[in-house]
Amino acid sequence: MNFPDDVKYHPDHMWVRPEGGGEVTVGISDFAQDQLGTVIYVDLPEAEQDLSVGEELGAVESAKSVSDLISPVSGVVLEVNPGLEDQPELLNQEPYTGGWVARVKLSEPDELDELMEAAAYAAAVS
Repeated sequence: MNFPDDVKYHPDHMWVRPEGGGEVTVGISDFAQDQLGTVIYVDLPEAEQDLSVGEELGAVESAKSVSDLISPVSGVVLEVNPGLEDQPELLNQEPYTGGWVARVKLSEPDELDELMEAAAYAAAVS
């Protein structure tokens, strides 16, 4: 299982990578994609959609189930990953790189302080 140190983790198995300027990239953790199994469809948020921590930002359909994607931060969606439309399996293959879900402009930057570091998240899911 991979838990990169350059991202922070939400208990609902989403990660957040600060990109500077109050912007972040979000995606699902390696643990989450492993639990889901083979991803076959991703319902992405809309650009300019307002997000609040804990609300649904999209969904992932796998061979096993359909799971909601829960927003780890509050803000506005700047961009979604267009690659996931044609290649949803990127969530399985590259959860922290090519399989990112959305880029978000934070409205509450202090929320990042409430997310888990890699070691704490790894301990929580093991």
